[in-house]
Amino acid sequence: MKNLFKILALVFTGLLVFSCEKDEDQAIINETSAGKIAADKSAIVLNELNANTAVISFTWTKPTFNIAVVPNQKVEFGIKGNSFKKSATVDFSNDMTSGSVTHAAMNAAMFAIGATPDVVNDIEVRLKTSVGSAVFYSNVIALKVTPYTPNPDLVYPKINVPGSYAGAAGYANWTPANSPNLFSPGKNDEYRGFIWINTVSGDEDGKYKFSINEDWPGNKGDDGTNTGKLKLDGANVKAPAVGAYYIKVNWAANTYSSVLANFGVIGDATPTGWGSDTDFVYNPATKTFVINSIALSSTGVFKFRANDDWAMKFQPKDADQTLVSGTAVQSYLSAENTVTGDPAYKVSQAGNYKIELDLHNSAYYKLTITKL
Repeated sequence: MKNLFKILALVFTGLLVFSCEKDEDQAIINETSAGKIAADKSAIVLNELNANTAVISFTWTKPTFNIAVVPNQKVEFGIKGNSFKKSATVDFSNDMTSGSVTHAAMNAAMFAIGATPDVVNDIEVRLKTSVGSAVFYSNVIALKVTPYTPNPDLVYPKINVPGSYAGAAGYANWTPANSPNLFSPGKNDEYRGFIWINTVSGDEDGKYKFSINEDWPGNKGDDGTNTGKLKLDGANVKAPAVGAYYIKVNWAANTYSSVLANFGVIGDATPTGWGSDTDFVYNPATKTFVINSIALSSTGVFKFRANDDWAMKFQPKDADQTLVSGTAVQSYLSAENTVTGDPAYKVSQAGNYKIELDLHNSAYYKLTITKL
């Protein structure tokens, strides 16, 4: 019984010490005065041409605490009315009480929080100070920001596809820094995209491999089995036929696939209806796939499919879309599971049109039609 009382006493003492320690932790860090932030502008228009130039400056008074601490401080942005539930931050070193943000950094923050490009967005800004796991916030200031549509070539990771085919496609043969790229829309190790090969007749024609950082170190090629497996400094991959290829690479898993994908337009808005396709032709000068002239009616619809089949289609995201002459729109590849339903394109005016598909970046396929 005495032993039982001793054990209970020890347990009670331990709980008491633990409770006191928790209370002490809660009492250790107290904010004695809140931080305060201000900006030198209340409205800004972001411009990609000035990407590395400062667009706005913030000044702030740091919060103070009852004990000496080494805080981590950031300027935090959120859409007005969303209570910073989705936010982005720009870091500043803890010895600073002012700092500027460039057009590019601000635009990246706006992109991250879901601000709408090319229109005025009401944004809220505050100073976020962290001390360990404790977080403290300043006052909130209002800012009107007009972001630009970020260049997907700069936003998404990419690998390069150098090869003997690249010169004829408008690039340079066997030059990683001047070759088509495969992009990673998921910003992971999975890359995808298109290349175009004009000839495979010679032994060295139609060959390619994969590089990273626009250079040869770390390049990967076939492991010699021709079964879609990669290895460092592996063998060149040779395309079996002329045409456009849809390529997918898992860089971490060392795998790749390559599928012939020659696209055409089809639909009851086209002269041949749903019976046959009008094929695109690759233009090395613009690095795009083009139909220079086709009659389109305003009463029908059209979409783009590969290899006279329905396995791969370029379509609107989730509903029929009426295209405006000369205005580029993002197009979606059904095989990438980015399309809901089976939507199609339309034009509001009948006439002859030039159609151009820009497939150089799989994170942003671009479609433009122009009335002739």
